[in-house]
Amino acid sequence: MLNIEQVAACGVVPVVVLEDAEQAVPTAKALLAGGINAMEITFRTAAAKDSIAKVAKEVPEMIVGAGTVINVDQLHDALDAGAKFIVSPGTSEEVIAEAVKLNVPVAPGVVTPSEIMIGLKYGLKVFKFFPAESYGGLKTIKALCGPFPQIRFIPTGGINQNNAEEYFKNPKIVAVGGSWMVTKDMVVAGDFAGITEKSAAATALFKQIRG
Repeated sequence: MLNIEQVAACGVVPVVVLEDAEQAVPTAKALLAGGINAMEITFRTAAAKDSIAKVAKEVPEMIVGAGTVINVDQLHDALDAGAKFIVSPGTSEEVIAEAVKLNVPVAPGVVTPSEIMIGLKYGLKVFKFFPAESYGGLKTIKALCGPFPQIRFIPTGGINQNNAEEYFKNPKIVAVGGSWMVTKDMVVAGDFAGITEKSAAATALFKQIRG
C-alpha cells in the first residue's frame, strides 16, 4: 500500500492550483520532467476534480493527490477522481478517520500538540506543518518533536528555493511542500519549461543534501 513517505520521496510536493483542467496534464508532465513525481492538486477551484482525473488517467507515472481537503465529501470526490493521497490544511478528525478506513495516505495540517495527538490516535506518523514559516518554521518543528519523537513533517507555507535547504538538512523533514516551482501565473501563462526548470532545481537541492 502506498504511504505518505513514498509519495514524498522526491523531496518536494508541489501545491498546484488549477483553474482549467486542460492545464493539468501539461503541468504534470512539466513537473515530471523536472524530477517531481508527486503533485497535490488543491480543491480550491472548481477544476480540481477534473484535473485530478485527467492526471490520473493520462499521466499514470505521476502520483496525484488532492490538497485543501476539508471535509469527507471532498475526500470522496478526490478518490473518485483517482487521487492517491490526501492533504488537508488543518486537522479534521472526520477526514483522517475516513482516509485511514479507506487505506488512503493522509497528511493533515498541524501546528499544535493537540492536533498531532489527534493524528497519532489514528496511527499517523507524518504531518503537514502549515503555514510553516508563519508558525515558526524549523524552530517550532524541533520543539514539537520533543514530546513526539516518532513523527516527521512535510512543512508547507513560505518555503522556497532560498530557504528549502535548511529544511532538507533536518532529519525530521520528509519533504517540503510549496508552489514556487509551479505558481498559478506560470500555469496560466503556459510556462511549462519554467516549471520544469524550477522543479529540477528543487529536486537537485534535495538530492545534494540527502544523497
